[in-house]
Amino acid sequence: MNDVRELLGRAAEGAGKPAFSAGAVYAKAARIRRRRRVAASAAVLAVVAAGAFTLPRTGGDEGPAHTSVASDGPSASPTTSASASASAKAERLAALLPADVGEIEEVSLLALIKNATPEQARTTYLGPLDGQYAFRKDGGVGYLLLTLMDREALERKMGRPADPAEDLCARIGQEPARDDCVREVLPDGRTLTTWHDSMDHSGDDSVGWGPELVGRLTQSDGSQFLVRASTGFEGSGTQGPLLSEPPLSRQQLKKLLTGPEVLPKG
Repeated sequence: MNDVRELLGRAAEGAGKPAFSAGAVYAKAARIRRRRRVAASAAVLAVVAAGAFTLPRTGGDEGPAHTSVASDGPSASPTTSASASASAKAERLAALLPADVGEIEEVSLLALIKNATPEQARTTYLGPLDGQYAFRKDGGVGYLLLTLMDREALERKMGRPADPAEDLCARIGQEPARDDCVREVLPDGRTLTTWHDSMDHSGDDSVGWGPELVGRLTQSDGSQFLVRASTGFEGSGTQGPLLSEPPLSRQQLKKLLTGPEVLPKG
């Protein structure tokens, strides 16, 4: 299941433009990353040849996580209700995460990549923290996508009945390969499955996604939390270079998904 591709496809239809296909969102990330690795290797060789080699700084000494408000442009006011709501969600999410995850901002990938209008990008969410967030750290920009889908919506999306006991790690067919897939049955009966996706999928070069950590938390009623912790994208609408790793680790993702804060009240 690919939540981003579905959203972008919907925006393209609403915009009525002959833009690139929704599948282009998952463009040839491998080729882009190869170019980056070649350039990085050349830079390292040049530094070594000059007789100097410095290791980059890593996290661990950063201050508290910051939040910022997504803006529609220079004239947008952070005091508008939409901006205030976005800021409040980003702050609530930041409060649940370690201090070194970076600056968090709620964004719309449809607006960034497809230039979708607010009406085209509008999405109805079930969970209080559902949404799309940019994570800015060490000059790079990654993304976290969190969505709760009830059983009925999930079955419409899959085109078949949902099976809470399904083993996603064993799944085959048209789905992308699930590398380093881990399935864990939690004490309360819910099932958490996480895996890494290299995003080496075919497409054009309009947008190329970096590697990501994917998660599915299946609940006893058949609903699922769908989450993608992406290192970012390059191409149309990019906000910055890829992160060196997904914005959240597997354990951090598990802690977020299994906490009561992501569940609807009542």
